[in-house]
Amino acid sequence: MGFLCQLSIIPLLFGAMVFCQHEGYDFEDEYDQEPDDEYPPIFHFNPSVEYVVPHFPTPAKCAQECFCPPTFPLSMYCDHRKLKMIPHIPSHIQQLYLQHNDIKAVTAESFVNATALREINLSHNKIKSHMIDHGVFAKLSNLVQLHLEHNKLDEFPFPLPSSLERLFLSFNEISRLPGNALQGLLNVTILDLCNNYLDDSLLKGKYFSNLKNLLQINLCNNRLQTMPPDLPFSLIYLSLENNSISYIPENYFNRLPKITALRMSHNNLQEVPYNVFNLSNLVELNVGHNKLKQAFYIPRSLQHLYIEDNDIEFVNITLMCPSIDPRNINHLTYIRMDQNKLTAPISTYAFFCFPHIRIIYYGEQKGSVSQSTQLRTPVVRRFLTPEEYDEAEDGHETEDGHEEGEREDDYFHPYF
Repeated sequence: MGFLCQLSIIPLLFGAMVFCQHEGYDFEDEYDQEPDDEYPPIFHFNPSVEYVVPHFPTPAKCAQECFCPPTFPLSMYCDHRKLKMIPHIPSHIQQLYLQHNDIKAVTAESFVNATALREINLSHNKIKSHMIDHGVFAKLSNLVQLHLEHNKLDEFPFPLPSSLERLFLSFNEISRLPGNALQGLLNVTILDLCNNYLDDSLLKGKYFSNLKNLLQINLCNNRLQTMPPDLPFSLIYLSLENNSISYIPENYFNRLPKITALRMSHNNLQEVPYNVFNLSNLVELNVGHNKLKQAFYIPRSLQHLYIEDNDIEFVNITLMCPSIDPRNINHLTYIRMDQNKLTAPISTYAFFCFPHIRIIYYGEQKGSVSQSTQLRTPVVRRFLTPEEYDEAEDGHETEDGHEEGEREDDYFHPYF
């Protein structure tokens, strides 16, 4: 019994020790420190205070023919519904999608209250130029992006709002470009006019020079025979594939020093001035499917060169790379040269001039009229250094989402 009494005293002694430690601990030392900004103070609910949940207005109005998802309350989806007319647009809508319908006219009545619109997609319809009410787009002062591709327009739509940044007019029948059509479009960065009926006479005058912020212009699949005049200094991407251009003036690109990508495949180029592509920012050059007979100077910034389907019989590397500067080496990594008239691979000196080159693709070469020939080495590959291999692997990871069936000659994607 005495032993049990002694055991009962132990918990009392332990509790006294803990209490003493609690009393001796200086809690002020801990709370005198600066608060950590990384962790905000904990919110404590006070039942005596009336809390109000902030109200975010969710517009409920939506055209009966369309769908306005609750998760995107500012967007109205009216696409693929066989509509023949544009429905009335509520005032809060900012994105309007009307593609793939049977709409023939754009009337001002539909846009009376649509003052907040920022993006309109009217592609893949049956709209004609004379069926667009005059000034219907110009009144939309917040409009940034307008899609009118795959319609039946025969004239450049105007007037347009000065807020516009991206304009897509490809796959129409545009053969008229009024002199004042581009006036006031100072914010346009992308202009897509591919697959129309534009010829040299329509581009005479300073149409494009007024577009001070233009970064990309697509003029592929038109009827041009000469280079478009007076392009703005700001231009980065130029697409001129599938025209009938036969000559590039020697000083043409002096006013376009920022060009990064130039695509001129499927034209009638027979020769180009030796230094015409000497652009310090040029990364991609496509002059395939022309009638070129000899190489030209390659700028040090160029990485991808496409000269397939020409009439080149011999590649003079000295012309492409007249000197080697270890402090400023060439960045060329890929050359496509199939469907020319080569009888032997280019000199191995190319690997000294272009130390970053990885692939030279010869493929099949043109032989006689009825047959083609193939070089003994259709593809030349250079082994990569460990650093280059890691870089290439990173590039492949970023390209996994691209479709394998994309054509190399497609003009620039609108969102570059």
